Amino acid sequence: MSASVTFWGVRGTIPSPGPQTVRYGGNTACVEVRDTTTGHLVILDAGTGIRNLGKELHERAGPGGVRADIVVSHAHWDHIQGLPYFAPFFVKGNVLTVWGPKQGDVGMGDILKALMQPVVFPVPLEALAATLEVRHVDAEPIQARGCIITAMRVRHPSVTLAYRLEFPGGKSLVYVTDDELTGGTYEEGPHWRQRFEEFIGDTDLLIHDSTYTPEEYPRYRGWGHSTYAESVELALAAGAKRVALFHHEPEHGDAAMDEIVERAREITAQKHGRLEVMAAAEGMTVTL
Repeated sequence: MSASVTFWGVRGTIPSPGPQTVRYGGNTACVEVRDTTTGHLVILDAGTGIRNLGKELHERAGPGGVRADIVVSHAHWDHIQGLPYFAPFFVKGNVLTVWGPKQGDVGMGDILKALMQPVVFPVPLEALAATLEVRHVDAEPIQARGCIITAMRVRHPSVTLAYRLEFPGGKSLVYVTDDELTGGTYEEGPHWRQRFEEFIGDTDLLIHDSTYTPEEYPRYRGWGHSTYAESVELALAAGAKRVALFHHEPEHGDAAMDEIVERAREITAQKHGRLEVMAAAEGMTVTL
């Protein structure tokens, strides 16, 4: 068994299209994870990148339609703003499940209804042609199509979950967006860092929030994001095989991203690690 991981949106906070972001991309968070044997599909987050993914899924859909689990890390705008423009929502016969954490007493279904209420979007959630189920992520693993997904809360100013996807044959992927590894004050519980490293374990691919450079970070302490250096050090400590820097700062153009990748790889070299370091870019596909 193998799985392919394709990045459709890698940017954080707000879409940042333009000539300075052509190579790495300007769409917000969305990652397609597909079992290449069975075709089972999991979509991680639904930022603006999900629009282009939806178009492709619609165009290549077979007689059975589109079936997918859409797993949302949290409800901040850059992680759900693409959902109303996801083409498979509007096709009868498609079967879609949206998973995500509650935000206090507010359920994911209520969040999606608000996202598509008439004052902000012309088609209400109840009018979608596809079969749609909204489910909450709790302590029990998600038995998704083709993989098992477990969750762990991370350090961000809302209920935000990291996800570990385990595939038959032992391959794994850990997706962590919007996570402040060192600063800020959060209700993460005792021994959080140790538990988090164990959660990541020896994963084949860690996708982690790397919004800032170490020089930028002090201005944004407490905002819920990490630096590329912290992501690399976490991956090394957890024994990950590869790390993809993710949730890029909107002001970081392609040239800045090239420098960040170079500096991140220098950290690995200095520590004599075997970690493979890359920066997620729209259109990039990684095979597990």
